[in-house]
Amino acid sequence: MRVLFYGTPAFALPTLHALLARHRVVAAVTQPDRPRGRGQRAQASPVKAIALEHRIPVEQPVRLRDPGWPERLAEHGADVAVVVAFGQILPRTILDIPARGSINVHASLLPRYRGAAPIAWAIIRGERETGITTFQMDAGMDTGPLLLQRPTPIRPEETAGELAERLAVLGAEVLLETLDRLDTLVPRPQDFRTVTLAPRLRKEDGLLDWTEPAEALAGRVRGLNPWPGAVTLAPGGRLLIWRARAIAGRGDPGMLTAADGRLAIGTGAGLLEPIEVQSENRRAVDWDAYLRGARIGPGAPLGATAPRA
Repeated sequence: MRVLFYGTPAFALPTLHALLARHRVVAAVTQPDRPRGRGQRAQASPVKAIALEHRIPVEQPVRLRDPGWPERLAEHGADVAVVVAFGQILPRTILDIPARGSINVHASLLPRYRGAAPIAWAIIRGERETGITTFQMDAGMDTGPLLLQRPTPIRPEETAGELAERLAVLGAEVLLETLDRLDTLVPRPQDFRTVTLAPRLRKEDGLLDWTEPAEALAGRVRGLNPWPGAVTLAPGGRLLIWRARAIAGRGDPGMLTAADGRLAIGTGAGLLEPIEVQSENRRAVDWDAYLRGARIGPGAPLGATAPRA
């Protein structure tokens, strides 16, 4: 099958590799090169890098709604389009180009967690299961009829980054099965009564509110790893908490509290024990190493309790 592939980040790569092994990818559509790193040099997206390795034509529209793009993409003669974390909304004029439509690989069990950050929000909100959905795209945001779904449990200590790696591989498997069964699959409309949203993450989402329960804070820490990171204020400045666990105990919100010979942070219910943290302009270290360097003990305040905007 001739496939027009839309994708940008590393999450899309397992699906791209799977398509290269089983189908003909006629072109890869990805976001324009962006400045990255200290030198702010323009760098290609992960999808572009792989496409160039395989000598696949690359298209990089700033806006697919700009004139000329439907005609240009139609020249590739694709049977079907596959979209994985592309980063732009595809207008109807683009979706209708392939004869067999456009299929999206989405990292949730739709209609739950429509939007840009389904993996992070599923963890933050305490879900125990997520999965992959393939669906026929329409002009809405993740609103099209469902094709296949594959659930997977969210592991207790799993971060958003770790879960994304698993879901990327699962997404490739489900997409190949979807294409294999495209002639017989009957699209199912989504149940709009059970819709939940997963908006794009903001840096402000990382601010920890110590009046929340420890379990909720632990979930937020996991869901915001690797970006933007869960953050609090410490005597030495901002402190990123990359891994943490909820433990039993009581303490004033935001105060360091002794518990069974360890130091944890008081919350609205229970204690949060950081595991891996990172001070400003420092490398990440384990919690004990941070405490030794910071020279703080029980009763020390560790962060504002102002809620997020």
